Amino acid sequence: MPKNILNRAHSALTKQHKIAIAGVAALGTAAIALSAVPSNADTVTTGSPATAAQVAGSTTLKNVKGTVTDQLAPQTVKLDTLAAKKKAADAAAAAKQRAEAAKKKAAAAAAAKKAAQDRAAKEAASRSTQRIDMQPVAAKTYANNLDGWIRQALDIMHSKGIPGSYNGLYRNIIRESSGNPMAINNWDINAANGIPSKGLLQVIQPTFNAYHVSGTSWNIYDPVANITAAANYAAHRYGSMDNVNSAY
Repeated sequence: MPKNILNRAHSALTKQHKIAIAGVAALGTAAIALSAVPSNADTVTTGSPATAAQVAGSTTLKNVKGTVTDQLAPQTVKLDTLAAKKKAADAAAAAKQRAEAAKKKAAAAAAAKKAAQDRAAKEAASRSTQRIDMQPVAAKTYANNLDGWIRQALDIMHSKGIPGSYNGLYRNIIRESSGNPMAINNWDINAANGIPSKGLLQVIQPTFNAYHVSGTSWNIYDPVANITAAANYAAHRYGSMDNVNSAY
């Protein structure tokens, strides 16, 4: 009998202990759940401690995620602003470099142009100092007589490539007209044909017109024009007036 009483007492104590232990565990779970609920929560939903803890944890995670997102948003805007500023600064730097390069190029071109102008000015000055002073040459004058007429005619003949010498011209002039520029032959065959010989070298008009030398007068009585036309005719027919020794 006493043995059975002790067994029942032991059994009863054991059951109470289990209940106490279970109560303590439940209180601990509730305490944990309450600590997980935000401080601003006014009430705690009744139910199993595990379910309340899960709800509190989910709400806390959402709040943390929202807080982090809200904190990152200004940072993103700030980074975008910095990137835009850097891009603008890079563009401005590139534009500045291009402007400086263009400025340097323009300066180099201006310097090259000035150098070329300076060289041209120096060369012009050098040519000016080296240039021989040209003295005006007075026009050659000839005496208004037989000597002057022959000399002027010879200068024109030589410039035109017409052969002849002073002596050849002088000899034929004296024979033909005695040095009279107004001489005219009214008795030979030419006169009979209506084209008398005229001037210092007694030239007929058709011959004078055909062998007239440019730059001289068209007046058959002009001494220089008469001599040069006659010499030109003699050069074509006889080779030179020097080869004429009689009427020609």
